[in-house]
Amino acid sequence: MFLTQTMHSLCIVMQMLKTCSMTIKGALEDLDKANVFEPNNAFILHNRGNAKTMLDNYEKALEDFDKANVLDPNNAFILQSHGIIKNKLKDYQEALEDFD
Repeated sequence: MFLTQTMHSLCIVMQMLKTCSMTIKGALEDLDKANVFEPNNAFILHNRGNAKTMLDNYEKALEDFDKANVLDPNNAFILQSHGIIKNKLKDYQEALEDFD
């Protein structure tokens, strides 16, 4: 449990530092590494999807948001991110369902 919390904290700090220095690809690489250790972690998947969104890789972001949503279906942040991508992909009906 402690290792998981430490890894989450480290991942968040690394992502923030790299994102702030405009290296989204570096943040994505770190999130990919974290995902290897915890492939069923909605937090990691959601943040990885966010990084992919910033790189305009909407289809891959949607895959991460879909997986995260299965793992944590009541997480409003995941649903919001999913809806934003659906809207960008012009799937307005599904976007509305996410936002509802």
